[in-house]
Amino acid sequence: MGSESMVSVKTKLLVALLVLQLCYAGTHIVSRVALNIGVSKVVYPVYRNLIALFLLGPTAYFLEKKERPPLTFSLLVRITANQGFYLLGLYYASPTFASAMQNSVPAITFVMASALRLEKVDISRRYGMAKVLGTIASIGGATIIILYKDLLLFYIIIYIPNLEIPWKKT
Repeated sequence: MGSESMVSVKTKLLVALLVLQLCYAGTHIVSRVALNIGVSKVVYPVYRNLIALFLLGPTAYFLEKKERPPLTFSLLVRITANQGFYLLGLYYASPTFASAMQNSVPAITFVMASALRLEKVDISRRYGMAKVLGTIASIGGATIIILYKDLLLFYIIIYIPNLEIPWKKT
């Protein structure tokens, strides 16, 4: 009976993780569509933050009133600037690139923390090996996703000589 409830909890966590990743992908796509139809890169983060404030603000205020840190103007500016830089990058890249980079942020953070000796990595333990393998898989997967599109374009440019491509030098 106990193992059934554990499987159920694990299944719920997996489904929640998949739904969250789908929501992130949807956010990247919606953001790119908004940029393509002409929404300003400066105005979009403001709208996004206002919607989040009205939807999540009351819940956060009443449920986490005693636990949350103070909401300062400096914090709001940093959050908005972060989203502005994300949208600027998304404008010049693709939603696939943005999603791959977002999913590799924890792995890059782990590599930086390990290099600065802020994170202790014990490869002889199971969790240490899992951290290292997960980091390699995350960064490797993001690299493959990003390079796949570029290699396909490289193949098209090199091996199809009569193809009209605006940026191709003739």
